[in-house]
Amino acid sequence: MERTLMIIKPDAVAAKHIGEIVARVEREGFLVSGLRYLSLSKEQAGEFYAVHKERPFYGDLVRYMTSGPVVVGRLERDNAVDHWRSVIGATDPQKAAPGTIRALFGTNIESNAVHGSDSPENGQKETDFFFA
Repeated sequence: MERTLMIIKPDAVAAKHIGEIVARVEREGFLVSGLRYLSLSKEQAGEFYAVHKERPFYGDLVRYMTSGPVVVGRLERDNAVDHWRSVIGATDPQKAAPGTIRALFGTNIESNAVHGSDSPENGQKETDFFFA
């Protein structure tokens, strides 16, 4: 069974979409083997997104991810990473397929409702970051 990380981002938490997103996760056949509601510190967000440190959007990303609480979830199922990425849609909600989480709940490329791991290796690494 493969793991992927879900983060319900501050915009979706503030808009009260946690329940709708978690219900979708379960309908898609994922096992939710960990779920936490938390506020990321600047240090945690910086470490988690360190892969983007040299990119121009890094500072804005860290500020955004620390702007309010998030919900992190460890999701498990066969083909978890690819399936979750198909469920959440393109990074830019304006380009996301209809019915995907980002098309439904995202507002722009930064405030796009959710995060998903981009590979099985990162799925394991990212879930380990939040669920030791």
